[in-house]
Order: sequence, then structure tokens, then C-alpha cells
Amino acid sequence: MTLWIAVSAALLVGGMLPALWIGSNGDGPARLVGMELAGAVGVLVTLCLSVAFGQSSYLIVPLTLSVLAVTGTLVFTRLLGPRP
Repeated sequence: MTLWIAVSAALLVGGMLPALWIGSNGDGPARLVGMELAGAVGVLVTLCLSVAFGQSSYLIVPLTLSVLAVTGTLVFTRLLGPRP
């Protein structure tokens, strides 16, 4: 087991579990924070795994995930806004 895989596992446990907890409990803004944290941790985990496997082509996944996380936040924020 390489260092990068250990870092990925630590990020999953130390970052994704709290993100899922925050995202599943609380009101709308708290869930938004959980979703943002899950997106950031997901990007970091996939970056670490792409380095661990030595495949530069795997870097497409975290780059795409970072764009989709921001877009998802904008959509979720739009849905949280006041209704006319």
C-alpha cells in the first residue's frame, strides 16, 4: 500500500464521513456546506488516487468533478432562494 492510497483512505474517512453527516442533517444551508465539503474531498481523493496509480489520464475525473461541484452548488443555491 503506497502513501497516496493511505492518504486517500484517510481523506475518505476524515473528510467524506463528516461531509455526509452534515449533508444529511440540518437545514438547507447546512446541507449546502456538506455538499461543498463532499465535492472538495472527492476532488482530493481522486487526485491522490490518480497519483497513486501513476495514470495522468485519470486527472480528467477530478477536473470534471470540480466543475460539476461548483455547478451543483449554484443550482442548489438557486433552489434555496425565495420563491416569487
